[in-house]
Amino acid sequence: MGFNILPGDKALTLSRYLLKKSVSDLQVEKRPEEDCLKRSLGPVSLISLGIGAIIGTGIFVLTGHAAAEHAGPAIVLSFVLGGIACAFAGLCYTEFAALIPVAGSAYTYAYATLGELVAWIIGWDLIIEYAISASTVAVGWSGYVVSFLKDFGIVLPPQLTSSLGSEIKGAGGAVLSHGVFNLPAFLVVLALSLLLVVGVSESAAFNGVIVIIKLTVIVAFIAIGVGHIDPANWTPFIPAPVVDAKGEPHYGLFGILRGAGVLFFAYIGFDAVSTAAQEAKNPQRDMPLGILGSLFICTILYILVSGILTGIIPYTKLNVPDPIALGVDHIGLQWFSSLVKIGAIAGLTSVMLVSLYGQTRIFYTMSLDGLIPPLFSNLHPRFKTPAVATLLLGVFVGIVAGLAPLDLLGELVSIGTLFAFIVVSAGVLFLRYNQPTLERPFRCPGLPFVPIASILACLALMIGLPGDTWIRLFVWLLLGLAIYFGYGRKHSKLTGKAG
Repeated sequence: MGFNILPGDKALTLSRYLLKKSVSDLQVEKRPEEDCLKRSLGPVSLISLGIGAIIGTGIFVLTGHAAAEHAGPAIVLSFVLGGIACAFAGLCYTEFAALIPVAGSAYTYAYATLGELVAWIIGWDLIIEYAISASTVAVGWSGYVVSFLKDFGIVLPPQLTSSLGSEIKGAGGAVLSHGVFNLPAFLVVLALSLLLVVGVSESAAFNGVIVIIKLTVIVAFIAIGVGHIDPANWTPFIPAPVVDAKGEPHYGLFGILRGAGVLFFAYIGFDAVSTAAQEAKNPQRDMPLGILGSLFICTILYILVSGILTGIIPYTKLNVPDPIALGVDHIGLQWFSSLVKIGAIAGLTSVMLVSLYGQTRIFYTMSLDGLIPPLFSNLHPRFKTPAVATLLLGVFVGIVAGLAPLDLLGELVSIGTLFAFIVVSAGVLFLRYNQPTLERPFRCPGLPFVPIASILACLALMIGLPGDTWIRLFVWLLLGLAIYFGYGRKHSKLTGKAG
């Protein structure tokens, strides 16, 4: 595997940590056919992959919270603004995914633009976005499954469906016991990891089936709900701004913006499509379709669902974990409430599957570069998948899901994802001015406005996260730097090639 040093990196004695892979080498990088990932994904599979990653917790949970606490019926405008903000980052990802059609996502893009050290940092950060995201969703999946089974009189022991040390309270609020391990969350992660070992085409087919299930439930909600809208619930469309007892503002124009910030995370997942670039049949054509197509479809669905939901039931009553199920109950269709839970379970399953898939492909690329051990890029002789890495990741993610609480995991995912978006957007700017003559199959429009807008939007959302989340991010990055200087720096193939 050959690597060239880009112009401007000749003074290696000044900074060996800013060595870059050239884009030309990334574009032609070859391995023996028996060691290569299979190119088996077309545009439909990639769009399905994106929808599978995006539609999950956001549409089934965040919709109600954002409407009740921030925007009221104007949540539809929040979704529009959130979709536009996310589209900025999506356009940046699309330029890179078409230009550099290999696995690795933001890690690979950073390696080509900002150098090895930054690439390592973002690759380590992506573990938060993908692996910890899968743990987060697994905890939510467990909650929906426990609730669904209760509908049929099946009650699982709460100690085995709760995180370690969490309080289990009785009807009167008294603490009865404490959680030990969230076993359903652990088991579903292992099951999906085994599916990913079997093959990407099989996993994509499974993902396609569950995407159809959750889309069917969402479309059915739209079709049924539109006939039960009470226009009075949309009045006023933009509630008058108020300030609560803690001094926090709600509603009004600020509420729409705040709602957009909350709902931005409902769109997280489209970037997982970029990790499939090396398994796309025609990446230059299909990657833009996969990323932008899935974003467009999900934005339309979000707008329709939020508009109908706030038309069915007053927005003040929607701050619940299952707002869509609540809306269905308000209509009086108990049977459909169970189907909504099935849709939610399917939605969360596909999000986990895509998150686990994306993480293994990032590990695969980092291992090829020598920054992590070779076992992460070893492919199964029959299935052509990184089987050992997938199983190790599954055990790690499952243990985290079994032990950690949902709120802690969710905040880590948010800050890790936003950090990745910033690096990708900055990389597009850098490469456009550093190598303007590169042939780009897809060009991010509106340069420099779109990348700068993406960076500013992500920074604003990161600033709004709690201080302890920032501390956890810094501790995680420091741990990653220790691993880089202890192992990755010594085994880097690019550094060795540079002498």
